[in-house]
Amino acid sequence: MNAASPLQWQPHPDAWLLGILLLAGYAYGLASWGPSLAPGRAPASRRHKLAFAAGVLTLWLASDWPMHGLSNHLFSVHMLQHTIYSLVSAPLIILGVPGWLWRKLLSPRPVLAAARFLTKPLIALAIFNGWIALYHSPAMVNLSVRSEGMHLLMHVAWLATSLIMWWPVLSPLPEVPHLGQGGRMGYLFAQSIVPTVPASFLTFSEMPIYSVYDTAVRAFGLNVLEDQQIAGLIMKIGGGFLIWGVITVLFFRWATQERTGGPDPLYWRDLEAGLPAGQAS
Repeated sequence: MNAASPLQWQPHPDAWLLGILLLAGYAYGLASWGPSLAPGRAPASRRHKLAFAAGVLTLWLASDWPMHGLSNHLFSVHMLQHTIYSLVSAPLIILGVPGWLWRKLLSPRPVLAAARFLTKPLIALAIFNGWIALYHSPAMVNLSVRSEGMHLLMHVAWLATSLIMWWPVLSPLPEVPHLGQGGRMGYLFAQSIVPTVPASFLTFSEMPIYSVYDTAVRAFGLNVLEDQQIAGLIMKIGGGFLIWGVITVLFFRWATQERTGGPDPLYWRDLEAGLPAGQAS
């Protein structure tokens, strides 16, 4: 394999460092704050830990070899990275952090005020979809591929805006609440609409949109237009499939909750403390 090959093995220390810091910080929070903030019970359930570990693992897989290197040569792989960050890693990380730990992290008054504002449904939708529109401009994509520093910063922005977008659906904190069951489904339906616009441009354009990929070393025999069309399909079909999958799960949970009269399962922290769902301590 020659040195120019997109598949040549090359680890990325920033991806490893991020994963290690996230896992170490999570373990520290459970061990140091758990005994006082979650007394009399395990600081995190098994499903919390599995969700957080899966979120970090998918974040690392999308950021390290081979996806990182391939993303500089194929826009379709770049699109797959962003789909993983926004629709897989972000919701798993939210679900993986216990409510009491989120409460601790958001406890400074300015941070809590900012969280309450940014996660209002319309604000969250505007932030995430505004970022999608901004990022997919030719100038931003070209810059992210040509500059490793900007590439990293933009991936941080993808994760941050994705966490904001998912909060109104998955929040475990009554003081920064999620929407009701019907509201969550309507919110995600709205979220499924906007990305179809850039996806359509990518799929149906007859000319390369991003010059940086027009001159890149090709991989897997794909020409630049085929690569661009695959990227559009990943954004439209892959992203839509994941979001509609969540909508389907929420619908059946809603039906079960209505039938049984049980509490909302997302307020794990309150349920574990023996409090009524939605009651903050």
